[in-house]
Amino acid sequence: MSNLSNKQIRHLRSLAHNLKPVVIIGDKGLTPNVIDEINNTLEIHELIKVKIRADERDERQQMIDAITQKTNSGFIQRVGHIVTLFRRNKEAKIALPK
Repeated sequence: MSNLSNKQIRHLRSLAHNLKPVVIIGDKGLTPNVIDEINNTLEIHELIKVKIRADERDERQQMIDAITQKTNSGFIQRVGHIVTLFRRNKEAKIALPK
C-alpha cells in the first residue's frame, strides 16, 4: 500500500465516520475465509470498517497488522475494537486530496 499523506488520512477518517463494520472477526480469529471476505469488501468499497472481537489490545494489533499485510490495505484508524482500512482499486471510487 502506498503511503498516504496526513491530509488524505484525515479525509478518509471523515468519510469513514458514518460507516458501520462490514466484517466481524469472531472467536475463530483471522481465518482464510475472513481474509477473503475483507479482500472482496475492499474491492467493492475501498474504505471499510472491521470489528475485531479480541479482548487483548496486543492481540487486536497483531490481527490488524496481519490483515493489512495479507490484504495489501492501509491502516486508517482504530477506535476500540473497530479498525478502518483503505485500499485503492484499479477504478478509484474515492477521490483523495493531493
